[in-house]
Amino acid sequence: MKTKKFWKWRNQAEAGTAPEERTLFLNGTIAEESWFDDDVTPQLFKDELNAGNGDITVWINSPGGDCVAAAQIYNMLSNYKGKVTVKIDGIAASAASVIAMAGDTVLVSPVSMLMIHNPATIAWGDHAEMQKAIDMLAEVKESIINAYVLKTGLSRSKLSHLMDAETWMDANKAVELGFADEIMTRAKAEPEKEPEEGEGDTDGEEEEKKFPPAPSSMLFSRRTANNALLNKLAAKYGGEKPKADIQAQAKIPAADTETGRSVDALMERLNLLKR
Repeated sequence: MKTKKFWKWRNQAEAGTAPEERTLFLNGTIAEESWFDDDVTPQLFKDELNAGNGDITVWINSPGGDCVAAAQIYNMLSNYKGKVTVKIDGIAASAASVIAMAGDTVLVSPVSMLMIHNPATIAWGDHAEMQKAIDMLAEVKESIINAYVLKTGLSRSKLSHLMDAETWMDANKAVELGFADEIMTRAKAEPEKEPEEGEGDTDGEEEEKKFPPAPSSMLFSRRTANNALLNKLAAKYGGEKPKADIQAQAKIPAADTETGRSVDALMERLNLLKR
């Protein structure tokens, strides 16, 4: 059986430096074939992980995949002796978000996304088999919440609701909720500018650094979006006008008549016409 590797190592150590620092790239689907009954692939990943020492930087850009593989990678990274820094440069969704929680420090790109949702599977059989699948998914969800709780400190109930709604987070929201520690920034070195004549020294004034206002965070919930759409459709098309009964439908509408004249005025007008 040919092993499909979804990870790649790069050694960043320079000659003669110690300890060496390595980089691990996790791109694409996490294990296209499940690790549930696979003993070869997990051992291969573990051997490559422990082949070196020193700190590790893990770059993640993955839509998710096998939750069993994600759990094993999470445990391997958590038990690694060196420091593990996770950097999300694209997307860490579903099972990939679980792996991200293994980092001692989790950094997110300003344009990255993080998504958490309930685990899913495919089941076949009678109602008893369906119930087994439901119970299994419930336990898998609880195990995933364990990783989220350790990283974020949020309550299990809060995390469960976020997973039920399939929650998408931008970088700011991920940091706000505790799924990430910092947002990656690019340091720019600005050349020093000499003060022109008439500018510069002012006694008694303190220099203040002006920072741009903090951007607002974004959290997208599929359930919330669906409910909002359904409410708008119901408000526009759902309210039916009450139908009139048969007698009301059969009633002949009265002809338009001119109003605003008294009976005496009409009789007087009639008498003038007779002459």
